[in-house]
Amino acid sequence: MPHAAAATPQLLRRVNAQAVLRHIRGADVATGTELMALTGLTRASVIAVCEDLIGRGWIVELDQPRNEPHAGRGMPPVPRKGRPARRFAFNREAGFVLGLDIGAATTTAAVADLRGRVIGRSSGSFRAADIPALERIGVVDLACRKALEAAGADPGRVLAVGAGIAAPVDRDGNVLVTQRFWSLFDVGLRSALKELHGWTVLLENDANLAALGERWRGSGVGVDDLVVLLAGERLGAGVMESGRLLHGRGGAAGEMGYLDMVEGVGSSDGIAALVRQWSAADGGPSAGGPASAPRVFADAAAGDATALAILDRISERMARVIASIASLINPEQVVIGGAVAESAGVLLPGITALLPRFTATPPRVTVSPLGDAIVTAGAVRHALDYVEANALELALPAPA
Repeated sequence: MPHAAAATPQLLRRVNAQAVLRHIRGADVATGTELMALTGLTRASVIAVCEDLIGRGWIVELDQPRNEPHAGRGMPPVPRKGRPARRFAFNREAGFVLGLDIGAATTTAAVADLRGRVIGRSSGSFRAADIPALERIGVVDLACRKALEAAGADPGRVLAVGAGIAAPVDRDGNVLVTQRFWSLFDVGLRSALKELHGWTVLLENDANLAALGERWRGSGVGVDDLVVLLAGERLGAGVMESGRLLHGRGGAAGEMGYLDMVEGVGSSDGIAALVRQWSAADGGPSAGGPASAPRVFADAAAGDATALAILDRISERMARVIASIASLINPEQVVIGGAVAESAGVLLPGITALLPRFTATPPRVTVSPLGDAIVTAGAVRHALDYVEANALELALPAPA
């Protein structure tokens, strides 16, 4: 029976550094004593690791508090006993990450520090869905540069880029191109941004990133069995099972083309598209003007009978969609996300009431509070996960 390789001093130093950095990253401030208790390391080992991490740029040492403890009002300061505790903090500006949401018509770039705080954002539009690859890359690159400029961040300090596209992406970052629409996103973005800026680009399906973002900062925080439905123009699902994303062989897990064959559904059209279509088919808004999802939701809120009937149809259709997901995957929670989420809350009572008719395992259904930032939030989280996993291999750029 083979024996495990003996732990070398180099491996032990690496494990210790990862443990210390993980705990400092998760705290506002950490003392050497706290790190000893959390990691089980000796004081000498903790201090040696912290010195190394300071030298690498990942953490900073804080000044000691100036105020000495007092015995009481009017009494002189009580002298400290022994050496003051050394205090360490994670350097959230050691570098930056980018989160990209690349759709058929628009792209959005968000710049975040290493705690995930977004500090710059910019968007751009494509003149057509089928523009040449170089033109699409140019629009994405310009959005990135404008977002970095808004954040006051140098492009050379970007440690990773998470990029969500409206097409399946396999575990190795390859785009599935078996449908023409998906092939529009196979433009060589990873190699292009690497060549232009030296960036590491992590390509992923947009609904998958929406699931990461929702579990990180949305209504699905801490939920391990989660499905997020991007429900605007087309339905797409990001699926998390036991806390990990499902991709499938070619990255197509969560694609909703099967809805063409589901009774009472018939297509993967999203909420915004259906509301607009059905309103137009009924002659448009009762007060005139073009049919649109916001207009229908507003008319329903005002009690318009036609608009209310459309939302009832949407509720039943979405209940059937969610029931099909529940029967296949059995998630704890399904989240309706994307730009339509802000309005979709009015659909929840109807969806929840209808679900038991269609499935024996109805999940909890919510709407995302992240709005149209849900994909960029997940893209930022994806980039941060890469940085955290590879921190000790990354050479941090010097501050500008």
